[in-house]
Parts: sequence; structure tokens; C-alpha cells
Amino acid sequence: MSALVSDQGQPEIPAAGAPTEWTMPWMLRMSVDRGNEFVAYDETASADSSRTPGLMSWKMASFPDLDAEAGDALTHFSTLFAEYRRLGQSVGPVIVTQMLVATMNALRGVARSASRDADRQATLRLAARYAEYTGWMEQEAGDDAASLWWTDRAVALADTGGDAEFVAYTMVRRADVALYRTDGRATVEYARRAEEQSRNNRIRGLAAQRRAQGHALLGEDAACFRSLDRAAELMARAAQEGLDEAPSTGAEPVIGSMHLAGLADFVAGWCLHDLGRTAEALGHLESGLDAVPVHARRARARYAARLALALAEAGDLKSVYTLVDAVTSSVSVVDSATIRADLQRLLRRLNRWPRDPDARRAVDQIAAALHTGGR
Repeated sequence: MSALVSDQGQPEIPAAGAPTEWTMPWMLRMSVDRGNEFVAYDETASADSSRTPGLMSWKMASFPDLDAEAGDALTHFSTLFAEYRRLGQSVGPVIVTQMLVATMNALRGVARSASRDADRQATLRLAARYAEYTGWMEQEAGDDAASLWWTDRAVALADTGGDAEFVAYTMVRRADVALYRTDGRATVEYARRAEEQSRNNRIRGLAAQRRAQGHALLGEDAACFRSLDRAAELMARAAQEGLDEAPSTGAEPVIGSMHLAGLADFVAGWCLHDLGRTAEALGHLESGLDAVPVHARRARARYAARLALALAEAGDLKSVYTLVDAVTSSVSVVDSATIRADLQRLLRRLNRWPRDPDARRAVDQIAAALHTGGR
């Protein structure tokens, strides 16, 4: 590291893009039964014979056999998962995904090394939650194929861990992917299958919400409202059962979002918006946004973008500009493909007012945010 220190003893800051020891590629081959291996490769070393070899690799120790320690470890992994979910609200998915994948492999190793079947199954169930959330992060990164691949891994882990309810929940996640693709039929079908497979009122309630959103995309008012009513009933039952509460330390994580207290309002507002009932949608969307905690930056930006779109359709361009300022300040930080998709829709809508100063300012901000945060 001496190359990074000047003659005066002060660190020198490398020019942007200049190769340094701390920017060299790292590779980690992860396995549960063939050992792990770390590889670091300095691409600049091969051009300088005076440098040490550019390739460094070593095998990592195998997972030890675990007895009573497996249960204790699981408590820490569950707490860590809650922290990752909170982190996912304030930074981009590329950061969180790397942490999730490495921790998930550690969980696989714990499961393989656990001496008791109960510990092994509990570990695999938690690993399934990690895999499902990794899928959500990949969806936020704009890679639906990777999202669905991780969802498949969640199914395999949950099935092996004996968690049939979480297997059913993965159908809700598939409905989410279809929803953002504006595929109403697929959204309804996946949600219907989740409702049929599950006996958990929270999962069934979340499925009914997605089903309502799918019907709204298809312009099916009556079916949409029936699903919203069913979702409200099921979520009320889940609340009575404590299924929507934040878990205690070591307990299995809550299924679905842990940051959106006003999710029902937002789903209803989203449905009403897609059904063309903008005036009715606004009240629900505003109430839903007010219920999102300030620290949940990703969730607030996503739903503020949806509210801004509804406000634009109502012609309230001054309010749109106020919301756009908040959304664009977050979009490059949380790096959300779903937020960018709504901002692109909003941009097209605002172009209908080429001479309105609020619309023009909002368009400029959105265009800049999409440029810096785009892929």
C-alpha cells in the first residue's frame, strides 16, 4: 500500500478509474459441500515484473459440525436479515444483494452442519426468506430473470425446510413481477394460486391485494373491488392473529413488507388509479404515503412517484413538482427500477403541458434523475 502514500507522508487519492489495490476484482466461490475459495486478481501486476504475483487465492475452512450452537446462530441470522431489509430501504440493491448472497451461503452451511433435523429445517426456512428478498432486490435492479431465479431458490429452500406457506407466498412475488410488467392476466393467476395454496391469512390477504391490482389493470371494476374487500377482511384477521407484527428477536420474519403500515390504502389507490378513478385514488394514495415511515426511503419514493402520477392526471402540477423533488433525490441512491418505471410514465404525462413552468421543472428533474440513475 506504500504506493498510495506521498513523500510528505500524506495519502494520495488515485485518479478516477485508476487501478489500486483496493479496487482489484475479488471472487468468492461458494459451496456447502466442496469448500469455499477466495480469489483476488490484480490486473496491473502482470505488466510489471517487479510486482508480486497478481493472482492470490486460498481455500476457506469447511463448515464445522454444529450441535446446540445452530439454534443460537439462527437467532443472529434472523436479526441480521431484519437489518438487511432496513438497509435495503436506503441503499441500492447491488450493495444489499452481495451481502444477502454471502450470508445465504453461510446459512446453507449451517443447515448442512446442523446435527438436529429441527435446526436444519429452521435454517433452510430462514434461507428461503433471504432468497426471496434477494429476488426483490434483483427486481428493483431491473433484472426480472434474476428475480425469478432467486424466487425459484426460495421455493426449493422453503420446500426442503417444510414451509408450505412460504412456498405459496412466492406466488405473490411472481404476481409482483407480472404486475410491474403490466401483465394483468398473469398477476391475477399467480395471486389466485397463492390464495388457493395458503391457509395463512396474511399471505392470502397479500394475494388478494395483488389480485385486485391485476383486475384493475384489466379494467375489471367489480372483480377488483371484490378482491379489495376480501383482502381487507383477511388482513384484519391476520392483525388479530399477530401475523402482521414485527417479529421478536429470533422469530421468523414477517412475510411481505415490514415498512408499509398503509399498504391497504396504497393498493386501493393504485387500483382506483388504474381504473381511471383518479379523484378517488388521490385520497387513498395520500393517506398511504403519510403512513410510510421517513426512514423507509425506497418505499416512500416508490409510492410518492405513484401519487405524483395521479396528481398529474388530476392536473395538480404544482403538487407534482413538490413530490418529484423528493422522489428524484432518492432514485439514484436506492437505484430502483420500479421507481424509474413510474417516473418514465410521469415524464410522458407531464409532456402534455409543454408551457407550464411547474411541469417543465418537474420534467427537467425527472430527466436528470433517469440519466444518472439509469442503466
